[in-house]
Amino acid sequence: MSRAFTKESDTPEALPERAPGAHPNYVTPAGLAQLRARSAALRQELAAAQARADAAAVQALARDLRWLDARVADAIVIDGTTQPRDRVAFGAEVEVEDASGAVRHWRIVGEDEADAGSGSVSWISPLARALAGARVGDEVLWPRPAGAQPLTVLAIRYPDARTPR
Repeated sequence: MSRAFTKESDTPEALPERAPGAHPNYVTPAGLAQLRARSAALRQELAAAQARADAAAVQALARDLRWLDARVADAIVIDGTTQPRDRVAFGAEVEVEDASGAVRHWRIVGEDEADAGSGSVSWISPLARALAGARVGDEVLWPRPAGAQPLTVLAIRYPDARTPR
């Protein structure tokens, strides 16, 4: 019999689970709030998909919600107020100058908070690893595909954890 005459199942094929992170899930207090907000939004989307009986959407949203809830459960909150003030560590806002004199600001955050376009980089990124432990005045080498770039640390600041951005 031709495949054209067979009835396809109304149940979508099972999606593979999203892989858990390979690293500890360090987050800033603001990052944990973001994860919780994303979880709440997904719950609303899931309820809407269930109401319209969209089996494929329900399956995908439920999978994403399981992953997100696991990220929240595994979160290790690092309070910026407890970090060393004299060197770069998780949660630091770092001002650096490159060899051409351009000044940039970077914030070291959790994987789920990272957004390089807004100046937030994951603590496991090559940039964050290069900056880790540096003090004001130190020069570090940022390994990049285009070649290592020297950066001079100009300032280190830790935002107050009670006023998340």
